[in-house]
Amino acid sequence: MSQMIEEVRSKAVVYTGDEIGQEKCKFLLTEVGLPNGLLPLRDIIECGHVEETGFVWMRQKEKIEHKFEAIPGTLVSYATEVTATIQDKRIKNLTGVKVRELMIWVRLTEIYVDDPPTGKITFKSSIGINKSHPVSAFQIEDVKQVEA
Repeated sequence: MSQMIEEVRSKAVVYTGDEIGQEKCKFLLTEVGLPNGLLPLRDIIECGHVEETGFVWMRQKEKIEHKFEAIPGTLVSYATEVTATIQDKRIKNLTGVKVRELMIWVRLTEIYVDDPPTGKITFKSSIGINKSHPVSAFQIEDVKQVEA
């Protein structure tokens, strides 16, 4: 675990386990006005949030790659540890997320939803490549079981 997380852990609300981790990750994204499917992590071990600074982290068992079906050709890699600072309609200081762009992996550093709303979400990379996509491409419907 990174040194930074150990230092902020005492100030954080920490959740352990995949089910609660998935729920809290989606909740935090929605709470700040971002689409809930933006971080499709699996087998979450731990999810933490320092409310006063907006710092969050998610740890998963292993690195994963994810294709967003609504955006052909987009492959995103999520490390075992993803950290960020979340603010209103924005993720800053993002670590652990890379996107494949022109046959190379590029580290994403910031994600934000346009304000005023245009229906677009923008992804900024560490090398200056910025891409915008429809917010709806990263929104997932909550699946609720209906009892007969």
